[in-house]
Amino acid sequence: MKGVVFNVLEEMVIEQCGMLAWNEILEAQEIEGIYTAGESYPDEELFGLVGSISAKTEIPAETLVGAFGERLFKGLSERNPVFIEAESTLKGFLKSVHDVIHIEVRKLYENPNLPDFEYEEDADNTLLMRYRSPRKLCILAEGLIRGAAYHYDTAIEIEHPVCMHKGADHCDLIVRFL
Repeated sequence: MKGVVFNVLEEMVIEQCGMLAWNEILEAQEIEGIYTAGESYPDEELFGLVGSISAKTEIPAETLVGAFGERLFKGLSERNPVFIEAESTLKGFLKSVHDVIHIEVRKLYENPNLPDFEYEEDADNTLLMRYRSPRKLCILAEGLIRGAAYHYDTAIEIEHPVCMHKGADHCDLIVRFL
């Protein structure tokens, strides 16, 4: 996982709980130092931090990961506004993630290990995003979609009828534009 993800997680914890809480979380995970945006860190380190944050705040990990996804969208868009400015609608942005944004991210970072998305449009107001990743961070993806919806000032509903956490080889995220 790239350090920028850890940077945004740190910002979120400090905003919500303060610097002391972040330092205590790092101590609980026996982590010293800082995260560098372009460096790669083990996925297990992120999962451990989420577990410690969940324990400290008493927020269920799934709820925490979804909220982090929303905050991650904001953090990434502030760091890379060109990706957001290229699209004028939420639907256009979501459809650009795999074939445009992920290609550009691969130019910026070595081995970013990004999820794969496939898309199906059944109607003007529905977009199916088929998510595949060995990390199984579909709840984070949902949060990122909600964060994007907030940015684009677009009301949505998300359904998640197929999930890797329930034995499927992918997740179906169905986004309805209201």
